Amino acid sequence: MIRAVGRIVLAAIVGAVLVAGWASYRIWEVGNRDDRQTVDAIVVLGAAQYNGRPSSILKARLDHAIDLYQAGLARYLIVTGGKAEGDRTTEATAARVYALANGVPDHAILVEDESRTTLESLRGVAGLLRDHGLSSTLFVSDRTHMLRVLRIARDIGLTDLGSPTATSPTDEDLRGRVDATIHELGGLTQYFVAGQTS
Repeated sequence: MIRAVGRIVLAAIVGAVLVAGWASYRIWEVGNRDDRQTVDAIVVLGAAQYNGRPSSILKARLDHAIDLYQAGLARYLIVTGGKAEGDRTTEATAARVYALANGVPDHAILVEDESRTTLESLRGVAGLLRDHGLSSTLFVSDRTHMLRVLRIARDIGLTDLGSPTATSPTDEDLRGRVDATIHELGGLTQYFVAGQTS
């Protein structure tokens, strides 16, 4: 009996390692793919801001998205993200101000500023697209985040095209990449098991 239980436990551990290894591979495979093409809207996933100043992670996403916009790949730039407890402004508002200061015209910026998770952001984006008669999207986030973003986008009926930024602080060194990958493994597990995500 003890031997049988031991085999079951060992098999579960090996299975978990294999699943985590495959998921990590997929995270980096998708994160290294750039699907840039002409779409209706470029969508920037939110990240932390500090009193209206984008964090280095959000700035990297915005710089990449603004480059894509200025290259003529979309008519609209959608910025996302609500506010955390204690914040005076939202991630989306900070992103909008930054985009305006970097040459994106006001009429071209759409704002989703209620969300606190990736899933909520994409649901909000779906509503904005419907309201403005838009359909195709190109998502911008960090490399490790792209698999989760595109999977959720596909699940809720959005175009699952991504163009990850290559300048995120999460890519600066091996430790950052490992930490970001572990975070994404948790986010993917939460999404697939509970239907929720951070």
